[in-house]
Amino acid sequence: MGTTAEDHPVQLPLGHEKVVIDNKYETLSIINDVLIAVFFVAGSIMFYFESLQTEATTMFLLGSIDFLLRPVIRLARRVHLKRLGHPSSDGSQDY
Repeated sequence: MGTTAEDHPVQLPLGHEKVVIDNKYETLSIINDVLIAVFFVAGSIMFYFESLQTEATTMFLLGSIDFLLRPVIRLARRVHLKRLGHPSSDGSQDY
């Protein structure tokens, strides 16, 4: 049996790894942004009901904490790339 191109995955030095890493962190960033929106929308709706004031405040607190995760995700990506030896000073891929 002969080997085909499908038998051997393409291996690129850090370029391929950077794409994989960027995709993972971008996905994480998108999920985080969706959670922020959900917390703030839910909290806003809950404020219409006096009986849900505490829960609404909790949702706003969770949304605020999630906002803190945005720069943490960007920093984690930069540190990850730096450990692999990639110059990550280019901020064009920050999420």
